[in-house]
Amino acid sequence: MSRALAIFHGRFGRATVYQLNRSFNLHAHREGHLIFHLDGADGIVEVSGESCRLSSDAFVAINPWEPHNFMPTDLHAGSFFFVLYVNPEWFSTGDGTPLRFGRSRTLRTPGLDRQIQKMAAMVQMAASRDDLDSELHTLIEGCFEQSWRKVPDRGKPLPSDAHMDFRIKKSIRIMQNVLRVDIDLDFVARESGLSRPHFYRMFRSQTGITPNLYLNTLVMENAIEKLVTTKDAVADIGFGLGFSSQSGFGRFFAANVGMAPSDYRRNTHFV
Repeated sequence: MSRALAIFHGRFGRATVYQLNRSFNLHAHREGHLIFHLDGADGIVEVSGESCRLSSDAFVAINPWEPHNFMPTDLHAGSFFFVLYVNPEWFSTGDGTPLRFGRSRTLRTPGLDRQIQKMAAMVQMAASRDDLDSELHTLIEGCFEQSWRKVPDRGKPLPSDAHMDFRIKKSIRIMQNVLRVDIDLDFVARESGLSRPHFYRMFRSQTGITPNLYLNTLVMENAIEKLVTTKDAVADIGFGLGFSSQSGFGRFFAANVGMAPSDYRRNTHFV
């Protein structure tokens, strides 16, 4: 069974060390996402349709809102991975440039490899906040720069709401306000003034993902927030998000996060 050895939440986002032996569903995050292999068999991360081998000689970088999933190659003992979820505002250089990595799979240099091993050990040993923030920024910056080496240009910009159609903005507000996994997306389309086919086409073209995936991301984020910031029962959190049973919520959470909600709560610390 997949499990977390350490989970930390902080201003930077989240840092986790996982033992994984199960696949994830296709999902996305608001954060930038870095995945490092630590030990065991390689894994596969599919990023926007590109299959990336997750091995000891390379890391996988995923941009905010970029669809991806994880597939292990060892379904028994599992393998160990160090995973970062990077808050784009925390990492921002201050010039307004969004966090965007140059390529999905990038080779690890000896210097980066030493930083990765050191950072994973610090997370497992519950290092102090100041030490963790400083070391994390150094590691992420190094991965960011390495991902752009020999990449000819910055590529297609990330989806932004700056020029988003007002109807898509309205649909997002409806999903954020209702925030239930069982919301009728046909209702969202009608309330936004769009037919169902037009809504789905326009939403994907302007956000980069489907309405269903966007909604699942909002639900997953809210579930994580409630698990780590409240003492609400796991079942109550699931019911509040529109799941008809605790088992249904547990399956959704495990398919998107890698473990049961109760395990996530038990292993989480703050820095």
